[in-house]
Amino acid sequence: MLSLQTVILVTVLIFSVVVHEVAHAWQARREGDDTADRLGRITLNPLPHLDLFGSVIVPLLLASQGGIIFGWAKPVPVNPANYREYVAGDIRVSLAGIVSNLGLAVLATLLAGVVLRVTGGSGFSSPIFMALDYAIFINLILAFFNLIPIPPLDGSHVVAHALPAELAERYRDLGRYGLFIVMAFVFLAPGALNLLLSPVYFLQGLADQFIRLWI
Repeated sequence: MLSLQTVILVTVLIFSVVVHEVAHAWQARREGDDTADRLGRITLNPLPHLDLFGSVIVPLLLASQGGIIFGWAKPVPVNPANYREYVAGDIRVSLAGIVSNLGLAVLATLLAGVVLRVTGGSGFSSPIFMALDYAIFINLILAFFNLIPIPPLDGSHVVAHALPAELAERYRDLGRYGLFIVMAFVFLAPGALNLLLSPVYFLQGLADQFIRLWI
């Protein structure tokens, strides 16, 4: 049977990856492409977004191992050819998901502080505080993990536009193997992954200090 901790963790992760994908879809529409909008992807209803493997199975496996928790939803379908500004539009759409996760991390930090202030510091063990605490960490993980320049992660779009056209095309082609590269990175090189995600631990520490100021 799944523990309450695992249920809260996976629920927060699913909500966070859904917001990430909605941000991509919403920004794409702003850039002139309504592909995702027409397919019903600008919605917080998780059903159109969930990927069984990336949204449920992988997070549960990682949770059972006690390592870094991350996951993903179905990628939002976009057509960059519809963007009013191809390069700038593609970069903004790619970074929209990262910005949304950073925003959720900030919001969760503020709400966690409010919970402790209202409960007089006794709310540390409450499910609400646990969910907010997970939300800070998970959204920081999602934001910085997606900055890793492995196609098709969001950071790869920025790198691709900085490369010569022929090299950029070859680089984007790595996206066909992106899932396998990411999985190998997560499970076979946890030390390197922890190093790349070191800003997450630093920012989480700052968030914890801020929250405790409210007690």
